[in-house]
Amino acid sequence: MTFDELQLDPLLLQGIRDMGFTELTPVQEKTLAHSLGGRDVAVQSQTGTGKTAAFLITIFQRQKSVAAAWRRALIVAPTRELAVQIEAEAKRIGRHLQLKTGCFYGGVGYHRQEAQLKRGVDIMVGTPGRLLDLEGKGTLSMKGIGFLVIDEADRLFDMGFLPDIRRILRRVPALQYRQTMLFSATLSGPALQIAREHMNQPERISVTPEKITVDAVRQELYHVGSQEKVSLLLGILKRDRPRSVLIFTNMKHDTERLSRRLELNGHPNEFLTGDLAQSKRLQIIDDFKSGKEKIVVATDVAARGLHIEDLDMVVNYDVPNESESYVHRIGRTARAGKSGKAVTLACEKYVLNLDPIQELLHYKIPAVFPEDELFLPDKSRGMVFRDRGERRGERGGRPHGGSPRGGRSRGGPRRGPRQAFR
Repeated sequence: MTFDELQLDPLLLQGIRDMGFTELTPVQEKTLAHSLGGRDVAVQSQTGTGKTAAFLITIFQRQKSVAAAWRRALIVAPTRELAVQIEAEAKRIGRHLQLKTGCFYGGVGYHRQEAQLKRGVDIMVGTPGRLLDLEGKGTLSMKGIGFLVIDEADRLFDMGFLPDIRRILRRVPALQYRQTMLFSATLSGPALQIAREHMNQPERISVTPEKITVDAVRQELYHVGSQEKVSLLLGILKRDRPRSVLIFTNMKHDTERLSRRLELNGHPNEFLTGDLAQSKRLQIIDDFKSGKEKIVVATDVAARGLHIEDLDMVVNYDVPNESESYVHRIGRTARAGKSGKAVTLACEKYVLNLDPIQELLHYKIPAVFPEDELFLPDKSRGMVFRDRGERRGERGGRPHGGSPRGGRSRGGPRRGPRQAFR
């Protein structure tokens, strides 16, 4: 089905065409069949399936058909990165419409966000804590909300935002006065309870089970000792020469450590964890999206809601502790019908996580037995580094007993005690 068949507002349709969208994805087709008619929807769908466009198109199309007092929209997202991406997509799709979109999240000052609210915002996108803070200060009003979107509900609840979501639901107009759209990877537990208690007879929609999401991803599994993981990773990067690669670790300190080891081996990169300042996180993401950065090492903070066009490869440097995280991680590649590759390095520390993942997938990840030539010399092996903890800035640093690194120096807090790695 094409967007031309939906009889959308011509200005909205022009924005959709500008985005290069022609045919609806399954989640868009099933959602819009009900939401464009004003029905509440509770949608089970993964990231990367086009759900953001589904709820934005609903809001843009229906705002003119409701009373002026009920045209404002509130979109709640679990992370700052996802909120920023929703805002950006809203501005692109609605570029020809006379609507103002604002994004509200923590980690930055209030002044600019409060000034934006005073000027007037039609579509508010934000994280629960900041939305409630602004509402408590009297600068953000949840009255007159005619459209409420709860995006990645399961992620919100996993992060402990269920009490905040309930507070938001108590502050927005009653369910009969608004259209509510909930999107979640699973429609069970708290997500299902919210749908039952705070939505108006929602149409339940299920699109793509978890395993289908990764069907377009070529997966490879390597069993390797922890001491050889960097050597094997270097060999894979040299062999495959990905234009862009997102590398996941399980622990924050391992993220920075692997980032530094890769740089010592001639692979400039950035690392992304939840401890980084918001401005720094957004800059890294923007540089990665634009191609300025080819490699990003990250924790699961980047596993969901991060959309990178044409991401060549995802590497699970550590097998994730949670099975669903595997699907979300490798789902960063092979998006929107494109292909991609996912490589998993299973060492003795995390190999026991494999069985639950393969049970979820309903198949075994294809195992590859690497030749000796795939293991490249690791220049960082045996070096001792000073632990920079929640360092924010310097990409450089000095291995103990070595010379200054050639990486990009950006300044940062004083380093703490030395910490060895091998």
